[in-house]
Amino acid sequence: MFQGFAARRQFSDLSEAEVLALAISSEEDDARIYATYAEQLRAQYPATAAMFDEMAAEEDGHRQLLIDRFKKRFGKVIPLIRREHVAGYYSRRPTWLVENLGLERIRAEAERMEDDAANFYVRAAQASTDPDTRKLLGDLAAAERQHEHRAEELQATTLTGGARGEEDAKARRQFVLTWVQPGLAGLMDGSVSTLAPIFATAFATQSTSTTFTVGLAASVGAGISMGFTEAAHDDGVISGRGSPLKRGLASGLMTTVGGLGHALPYLIPQFWTATAIAGIVVFCELWAIAWIQNRYMETPFLRAAFQVVLGGALVLAAGIFIGNA
Repeated sequence: MFQGFAARRQFSDLSEAEVLALAISSEEDDARIYATYAEQLRAQYPATAAMFDEMAAEEDGHRQLLIDRFKKRFGKVIPLIRREHVAGYYSRRPTWLVENLGLERIRAEAERMEDDAANFYVRAAQASTDPDTRKLLGDLAAAERQHEHRAEELQATTLTGGARGEEDAKARRQFVLTWVQPGLAGLMDGSVSTLAPIFATAFATQSTSTTFTVGLAASVGAGISMGFTEAAHDDGVISGRGSPLKRGLASGLMTTVGGLGHALPYLIPQFWTATAIAGIVVFCELWAIAWIQNRYMETPFLRAAFQVVLGGALVLAAGIFIGNA
């Protein structure tokens, strides 16, 4: 790993030809990234895909201009130098990482790409002592600033108010179906269904360590069960609910979190102190569920609070009653 870092060139050591070659390879990478985004978004978000198609064409055009300039100044052989060969050069996130973060995140990533390139060239030009190199880097910075403004223009012309609003609504709906809905189901199951066994164990044994062990087992077991069930029962192709892996992950993690919330206080040795804190945690969990239902599922808050709190209170009372019995 350290050998890889040591093998990188310093930007200050690059010749003007190498700087221009680096700009060419960077433009080529960015054009490919925009084309990839366009292809990934085309089916669901055609307006944004069209925007990225145009941005990819813009980058490809700038790449050709840079190649023509290089040939006029240095000849036909362009040195093989890429961003990963230069220490401190701005990086690009993998497309597979960004594509899973939603429509708005992809749009923001495009803005960051143009801004990173422009800022780097500006700083490099300021640090250069060679007049020709300084002018070259300044020209590149100006070109990247034009790219950034062009991206804003494309968003304004390609993404009209209606198209952008429609795509944003679709992206929000997809986020709710893929992450919020299974996560909420998991949180409700973990928070409510584990109340009875945890508090029944607590009042039956009066042992905080035993209660925590039971709570931990119930939470993890329920999380695994909910996660696999969510992932297995619907592949998302027909329902449009998105990746089963994402939904299973959201459901499983939130189920575990919901159960662990009122199990963790039983790490405290004092039984009544632990039970009082667990009761407060339960109250917070139930109100959090009601807030999520209101925020993302558009359920009236009072109705959601009444349903969740009433159901939770009944399960809690059943657990305490069984434990005392």
